Amino acid sequence: MKPYGASEGYWYPPTADAQPRAVDVINALREFRTSESAMRRRTRSSAAMGETDLLALRYLIDAEAAGVGVRPTELAGRLGITSASMTSLVDRLVASGYVTRVPHPSDRRAVLLRPTPGADEEVRDNLNQMHQRMLEAAESLSPEELKAVMHFLVCMREAVDSVDIAPGVTAR
Repeated sequence: MKPYGASEGYWYPPTADAQPRAVDVINALREFRTSESAMRRRTRSSAAMGETDLLALRYLIDAEAAGVGVRPTELAGRLGITSASMTSLVDRLVASGYVTRVPHPSDRRAVLLRPTPGADEEVRDNLNQMHQRMLEAAESLSPEELKAVMHFLVCMREAVDSVDIAPGVTAR
């Protein structure tokens, strides 16, 4: 019996070895990402938020914890969305009670976005059970396994971050 994540997919050919190989790790990572995406869809559905809304709120919560104010234009750049889309997103988050607009302390023409006091708790309540299970899984690893996983994830992040859009192809 192949371990969870064993290569059986269309992208990478199946392996005949009983030992997991690099292709099995990539397939397991792909399966994890599929499961994580499904979980995030369920979470967004229960919180009545879109993915961009959840990403924006998470960024604002992190910025608030760091004591940093965030302008809508900065958030739009971080999320890779247009200013028109940003306006709609902020309007939704304000109307749902997750975000407030506050005057910029030194620029009277600008506003900063701040999460409301209950926004962090609500997002955490929705994700707390999943985070606890993930933490338990990570805590079950030995120090050597933790080091190997960290190395792998950093290498994967660098590999993904280094991908450029091919010349002549436009991003969607």
